[in-house]
Amino acid sequence: MKLLKRYDHILIRLVPPICALLIKGIMGSCRVVEIRGESRAKEAMKKSPGGVLYVTWHQRMSYNFYLFGFKNINMLISESRDGEYAARIAHRMGFKSIRGSSTRGGTKALKELIKRLRNGESAGILADGPQGPPRVSKMGPIIIAKAAGIPILPVLWGAERCWILNSWDRYMIPKPFTKIVICYQDPIWIPKHIKREQMEIYRKRLEDVLNKGAKWCDLYFGRERPWRRTFNPHIPEIGPL
Repeated sequence: MKLLKRYDHILIRLVPPICALLIKGIMGSCRVVEIRGESRAKEAMKKSPGGVLYVTWHQRMSYNFYLFGFKNINMLISESRDGEYAARIAHRMGFKSIRGSSTRGGTKALKELIKRLRNGESAGILADGPQGPPRVSKMGPIIIAKAAGIPILPVLWGAERCWILNSWDRYMIPKPFTKIVICYQDPIWIPKHIKREQMEIYRKRLEDVLNKGAKWCDLYFGRERPWRRTFNPHIPEIGPL
């Protein structure tokens, strides 16, 4: 374990199972009322020579963590102290983790992820990363999909009722027993021989597709959700939206 403190050896036995239980309980109580584009997802998986790369915004990570649980989806998780907790929770949710980040073990982790994608396994990644800026896709998903020769499958969700944290991306957590919609957007295939400068076109396309999917999910229940941090001191850290 990397950078763990003395008390972590106790907490790490307690926190992951409790968090996993809470996730399963809250998300499992929600009711999916519509899945848009499910046939797109199935078709992409059939056509792919390997796996698929599921991509979403960091804001929409919570329900996806439940949706793709126990499907052997790979995740890149940092080798930091927080990453150790995340990896153990992910394991209890049925995910496979590859340890590494852009600052520690990144190259090795990316090579391993691409290898698994080529061999038929799938993976999930956050387009705007762990720190943002929000709703701005990084180049990572494009590089990974191009190297592995597999499609990017954007997937979003929306909730009738949810908690919205006053974080950098206004992170969303669906409330128990709420209604959920899921939206799979058209898969994005990255040509194998495109030049570096042409990859920006696909990065922007992914960004636009994810934003359109998020908007559709939100408007299904009547209004778009905020997705940027506010600095109004009168706004509570958790809004009952």
